[in-house]
Amino acid sequence: MYLLGYDIGSSSVKASLVDAGNGKCVSSAFFPKTEAPIIALRQGWAEQDPQMWWDNLRLATQAVLAESRIKAEDIKAIGISYQMHGLVCVDKELKVLRPAIIWCDSRAVPYGGRAFEKLGREQCLTHLLNSPGNFTAAKLAWVKENEPELYHTIYKVMLPGDYIAMRLSGEVCTTVSGLSEGICWDFRENRVAQFLLDYFGFDASLLPDIVPTFGEQGRVSEAAAAELGLKPGTPVTYRAGDQPNNALSLNVFNPGEIASTAGTSGVVYGVNGTIDYDPLSRVNTFAHVNHTAEQPRLGVLLCINGTGILNSWLKHNIVPNGLSYAAMNVLAAQVPVGSGGISILPFGNGAERMLENRETGCSVHGVNFNVHDRRHLIRAAQEGIVFAFKYGIDVMEQMGIRVTNIHAGHANMFLSPVFRETLAGVTGATIELYDTDGAAGAAKGAGIGAGIYRTPAEAFETLEWLEVVEPDASRREVYEAAYARWRNFLDIAKKDVDDIF
Repeated sequence: MYLLGYDIGSSSVKASLVDAGNGKCVSSAFFPKTEAPIIALRQGWAEQDPQMWWDNLRLATQAVLAESRIKAEDIKAIGISYQMHGLVCVDKELKVLRPAIIWCDSRAVPYGGRAFEKLGREQCLTHLLNSPGNFTAAKLAWVKENEPELYHTIYKVMLPGDYIAMRLSGEVCTTVSGLSEGICWDFRENRVAQFLLDYFGFDASLLPDIVPTFGEQGRVSEAAAAELGLKPGTPVTYRAGDQPNNALSLNVFNPGEIASTAGTSGVVYGVNGTIDYDPLSRVNTFAHVNHTAEQPRLGVLLCINGTGILNSWLKHNIVPNGLSYAAMNVLAAQVPVGSGGISILPFGNGAERMLENRETGCSVHGVNFNVHDRRHLIRAAQEGIVFAFKYGIDVMEQMGIRVTNIHAGHANMFLSPVFRETLAGVTGATIELYDTDGAAGAAKGAGIGAGIYRTPAEAFETLEWLEVVEPDASRREVYEAAYARWRNFLDIAKKDVDDIF
């Protein structure tokens, strides 16, 4: 008996087959093999063609079936993880009307900002737990104003995961967790945020029907089964955004537990047991996968858009052709803590919520042409990303979430010893690394939703622990000094943006 999980990222689509009995991943594949393109017609814009997600999902599905030689009928449930906050618009024939406006697109910032001002800080934060910001609802407001003819042909709006579920089953639906990440859920009233829809002039019929995060959400259609090689009728039983799903993958369900990722974007995700918010809305608060009105489980999400994408930019533009990320990590380790005085602000991938939606851009400070080389830049980039994490963790701690232990998958930036040691050193937290990923987590989520696992604890009792990184107390002062210097440059950059605008 097997479970199939999908992770729909902005860089690639991954599929994983998990043996439900022992919890082991028997096969995984991702496509494309190079990073998926992002369409940026203007500065601050970021779009992708949803058909590209489906095409890569098809390739990944066929690859895991071929490698594992598992019979399609032995797959008992499917789970979906997906890049959050995107906007997919379809007509009555369920045809996509325009490229999806994805998570790192910042064009909707003014729309969310005006809604926050007009509706009022107290109304938004006490009911939505966030400002409307740059999330899905604000992106739809941009479409409504700038593409009115297209807007009037929209039948349903969806998140990327909703779109994939629709392509699998032919049914259009979403979850409370999904509505909350689009800032369309009223936590005080426990229903769709009608006051926000009224402000933007959206008809509630544009939103899909609500299904549980865990439970049957549709079944694979004959058409999708023929295209993918799956069995018709296989149930889709779990769906969540990539960050709630990452927390699930790391067995993070309860208040005080922390998960982190550092892929294209970087995230620290803590679970809160009370309905609360950051007064400056610098971190996001959404319904976690196991949230209910009776037992609140809220994911407090710190997101830094400019994370792994900075490391990727260095790889493609600064280091010699063909140098791997592993080799870059070796070079970074050849430089002492503090990168010889270089500080890099990694914020070059759209407006940063953590910086109150400022778009400072990436900047490099302190380069001495007679002293520094690419090794210093690589380390400074990794340290700059960690310092951005630390800046946001300070905000989370102001909300009462004490970060002393961070669970992470052994992947992406967490493969770098410099990155791990710097994060432990500057925060004082212990880093625990596990052998898991989003697609495998989605597969186990499907097992919970299908009733194959009775509890989350049963689903994740086989989660494999790999390594623990303890903070090095002897170097705490050096980390703190490097962070203080970085903070100084960030304060200057924020002030420069404020002076311009």
